[in-house]
Amino acid sequence: MQLTKEEFKKRLERKLDNYFEEDVKSASNSDLYAAVSAIVRDGYTPQWRRTRIAETNQKQKQVYYFSIEFLPGTLLKSNLLNLGWLKTVREALADLHLDLDKIAAAEPDMALGNGGLGRLAAAFMDSLASTGYTGNGNGIRYKYGLFKQKFVNGYQKELPNDWLKKEDHWEVRRESKSVLVRFGGKVNMVDDNGWMTPQYEGERVVRAVPYDVAVVGYKDGLTNTLRLWDAEVPPEEELNYPTITDRRRVEDLTSILYPDDSNYEGRLLRLKQEYFFVSAGLQSILNYYTKDLDNKDLTKLPNYVAVHINDTHPAMAIAELMRLLVDEHRVDWDTAWNITQKVMSYTNHTIMAEAMEKWDVNMMSQLLPRIMQIITEIDRRFCVGLKGHVSDDVIERTRIIKNGQVQMAHLAIIGSHSINGVAALHTQLLETKVLKDFYNLYPDRFNNKTNGITLRRWLQIANPELSDLLDETIGKNWRNDSDEMLNFEKYYHDTKVLHKLSDIKLDNKKKLAKFIKERTGIVVDPTAIFDVQVKRLHAYKRQTLKLLHILKLYQDLKAGIDHPKRVVIFGAKAAPSYVFAKQVIKVINETANMINNDPDVNDKLKVIFLEDYDVSLAERIIPAADVSEQISTTTKEASGTSNMKLMANGALTVATMDGANIEIKDAVGEDNIFSFGLNKDQVYKYYAEHSYHPREMYENDAVMKKAVDALIDGTIPNCSAEGQALFNNFLGDNEQFLVLADFEAYLRAQAKIEQTWKQKRLWEQMSLVNIAHSERFDVDKTIERYAEDIWHLKKLEVEKADR
Repeated sequence: MQLTKEEFKKRLERKLDNYFEEDVKSASNSDLYAAVSAIVRDGYTPQWRRTRIAETNQKQKQVYYFSIEFLPGTLLKSNLLNLGWLKTVREALADLHLDLDKIAAAEPDMALGNGGLGRLAAAFMDSLASTGYTGNGNGIRYKYGLFKQKFVNGYQKELPNDWLKKEDHWEVRRESKSVLVRFGGKVNMVDDNGWMTPQYEGERVVRAVPYDVAVVGYKDGLTNTLRLWDAEVPPEEELNYPTITDRRRVEDLTSILYPDDSNYEGRLLRLKQEYFFVSAGLQSILNYYTKDLDNKDLTKLPNYVAVHINDTHPAMAIAELMRLLVDEHRVDWDTAWNITQKVMSYTNHTIMAEAMEKWDVNMMSQLLPRIMQIITEIDRRFCVGLKGHVSDDVIERTRIIKNGQVQMAHLAIIGSHSINGVAALHTQLLETKVLKDFYNLYPDRFNNKTNGITLRRWLQIANPELSDLLDETIGKNWRNDSDEMLNFEKYYHDTKVLHKLSDIKLDNKKKLAKFIKERTGIVVDPTAIFDVQVKRLHAYKRQTLKLLHILKLYQDLKAGIDHPKRVVIFGAKAAPSYVFAKQVIKVINETANMINNDPDVNDKLKVIFLEDYDVSLAERIIPAADVSEQISTTTKEASGTSNMKLMANGALTVATMDGANIEIKDAVGEDNIFSFGLNKDQVYKYYAEHSYHPREMYENDAVMKKAVDALIDGTIPNCSAEGQALFNNFLGDNEQFLVLADFEAYLRAQAKIEQTWKQKRLWEQMSLVNIAHSERFDVDKTIERYAEDIWHLKKLEVEKADR
């Protein structure tokens, strides 16, 4: 039963009276948020329960998505949308002179992720429920999560993000599902009636308590679960934690996402976190399988369970499942290994070797002695199995333990039946370059699954005006079937639709301009080009190349060379220990301060770096963007997803042929994207020949030299040390991100953007084409491919509940 406006109003009055003893007129936005979220919970809870019952009765295969990050953003509007209540609730609140957006702003972002990896994991969870598959998330309930970013004198400062300070209205504590996780101590293998069994001495035991968050499917009645684990002292172990300091060490286990890995203590905590949520999750799965499903035959586990390893952080799942099968359930090694490989699958998210995790053998041996024993045995058997079939060099390159380190990507590959990349180019490079030896060993395991985005969120929630225009032109079926969006291209020559599209973009830009004024005090012109680069701050993503373009524009304007008005908008966080990235932030902020306060430039150019970029901020920025900056060094970005979100909202992409940019170009055609830069063969040629000498380019290109020199000649105040660091980096021989190599081509692409901007109708037509073809990157299509090719899932039939 769908909710009516009148029924919602009655429920709201009851909730406010019961919870706060107040009425609608006196309630604060925080109280209203609590009341509305309670109504939403009442709406999905019966279906959540029915989904669990259907799972148990139908005994269909389920996927468990293990990820150290989940970045769902705020859930109120998302849950309202997926329940089919969003429009009703918005209108009902308006009748009461209340604003849903202001009420929703009282909800803190769930700070459980850093960027694309976590957002993808959250999108996958939404899509699994929306496409009718049983899927479970498995992660960590970080108390503080990713830091809150503040700028002080242009520098990034990290503050605790206490998102749980306010009550989280979406989670349910499942104390009865708690499990124990062991760390440290010594392990002795003893004979127990002919079975070698581990005997633990001096270990520390931590209690893992699950908090479940409902993942509501889009209008289909399926509600899945995101399970997040918190660490507590077990009641029976309290004597082993006699001091507050001892107890805080346990609490710290789930306090911070990505602790500082520049020191031993930080790396040790990170390793602890990874094992903690992997062990807790797998114990929970086996408990469900053997008890709730009453299935003691573990050889059939792959028929019911798929575990997906999202990047290398959960790769210990391979060894932990072996431990549980062999030690706890007494399955012989060969059978356990066969089960493990059939259950496990792995997504690789990076091409850069330094980003593939490696752990010190001594650290792992001390913290996880039994896991280290099992990994050592997996490695030994792997090497023995290859002996005589491939060269010793191949064995050495592919083995798990080498040079005193455990190669986590190697463990994930060897222990999984499927290894996938996340864009066509990325997968090709894995197979031919980065993981070539493994591809030669296991060609059937490798496959591509290009990333996707939750189109319904990035259109219906972030850009409702554009969603309404799609409804008016192509009908509402696109909301359920994104293929319908291709019909929007039929309006390529429709002047009325093009003008509406332009008006919607301008309105979104006005809203963002107002927000920028409120947040920063800076006034920007909504009629200017809104040029957006929002993503994690990393050298390979090349915010530095955008910086050099800004300096070039500034120098032109100071010299009397005109350009269309432009507002450059950054949103990015740098890892706390990533010195170079934090230097880039400082230089961008000082450059922005210089330009924004220069009367000679006036409003021709503004630079805005918005603090604390998160999903909520992205929902403000992305619908207002004219230009999408996707300028990573070719071969470095695995896929990207901001490129897809910006495209769906009508921004035009300026892009290297890297990651999913290639597939965007394939979708929209060469005339509807601004591509530039070195191709993969040119990049690898530089790497192979060590022939990149940027100083020669710098000395022979006056425009480039002037822009780069601005970093060190006093042009930009208050950042001489940081400017020098960037200058030295750009000019270093064989600088791996090839910033100056792409500079001239980037300027040409930007000149083409300016020329196109002056042709208003053409710009509108290109924007329309991008919106229409964003259907290719609907995450529901990605999930269908995972479900069919990797996880082998069937859709769950759940009885609809009256809401």
